[in-house]
Parts: sequence; C-alpha cells; structure tokens
Amino acid sequence: MATQTAPASAQKSPQNAPAAKDWTKPAAMAIPKEGYFELTPGRYGPTYPRSPANYGFTIIAKIIPGREQIIRAYGKKIEDTIAGLPDALEALKLHYLRWVLFDIGNDTYFMYQGIFDTDFDKYTEDAVALFTKYGINTIFENLEGFPADWKSNAPAFVKFVRDHQRPSFLEYGEYAYVTADEIKKALKLKAAFSEMLDQMQ
Repeated sequence: MATQTAPASAQKSPQNAPAAKDWTKPAAMAIPKEGYFELTPGRYGPTYPRSPANYGFTIIAKIIPGREQIIRAYGKKIEDTIAGLPDALEALKLHYLRWVLFDIGNDTYFMYQGIFDTDFDKYTEDAVALFTKYGINTIFENLEGFPADWKSNAPAFVKFVRDHQRPSFLEYGEYAYVTADEIKKALKLKAAFSEMLDQMQ
C-alpha cells in the first residue's frame, strides 16, 4: 500500500524532525491529534513516530466490574516476578511502565502507560509471545472488550490496544532518543571507571 500524506496541519515540521538524534541536547516533539505526522501504514494500522522519549503508548479502558483488586494484585505479581527474574521483560525493551486506576462516574478505568524502544506493533506482538512463553495471563483480561483468544490471535490483541490508545500530543526527552540498552551500557561503563579510580587511590 502506498504511503498517504496527512493533512497539512499534521505534517512534520522541520524543528520536530529527529534526524540528528543528539542525546546531549534535550528535545521535545509536538505530535498531531492523529498520533502521527504522515499516514504510513504498518502491519495493523498507522505507524506511530519515535519521539525524543522513544516509542510508547497510553491505553485507557474500562475494567470489568469487581476486578479492581485483581488488577492491583497483578501489580504485586509483576513486582515479585521482576525481583526473582530481573530479565523477565527484557524482550520488550522497556524504559518504564506506569499503571493507574481511576473512576469516572460509577465506572473504574485502567490506564497503561509504557515507553519502550521497539515500534508500537512489535511491542504488542512481543508481549503476546512473552506471555505465551511463560504461560501467564495479561492484566488486559480484566478489561471490557479484551479478546478471549488473545494468546492465539495477536492481531486481535493489537487491535484492542490500538482501539484504546490515546496518543500524546507532546513528548520530551532530557536525553533524547537514547535506548534502554544504551543507558545500561553507559551506567556499566561509569561503574567500571569508578571502580578503576577507587583501585588507583
């Protein structure tokens, strides 16, 4: 399918172009309402841009009534899993996750925010593969409308994520476009230099 061009109001402006990707300078990117600058089809829908904060998404969905405590307990399960197996989520190339529960009227909603280094669709596909590998369920099973066959139907999982995605309109990076692996390598190098200096004293 040929790439289509978004309306003029959604075109990428030169100052937002991440060509240089200079991590020494903080960068900000204003993103159009659509969530992208040019309509470039991906495997499941529009391809979202890499911002100075890298890739990411925010999902907001209503929880199934009565599931709040199950969702909160799942947070503790993730904490315990990472404590025992620090590399459990390594395949997702995450920087961070933030989960929030909040009420609107009589309904409770779940907000999932994640920043990661792969593109939007790959992250979701990798999450399905990871859950299937370990034989565990996803917290999304507690959300209304989530597909019951998600383990064997990655496109349905991705569609749910995309349908509930709320694109940000501004993203900022103090160390723009730096990947999680690059940050860890830099910290390891810093630790090695510190140890070397300590030994020289």
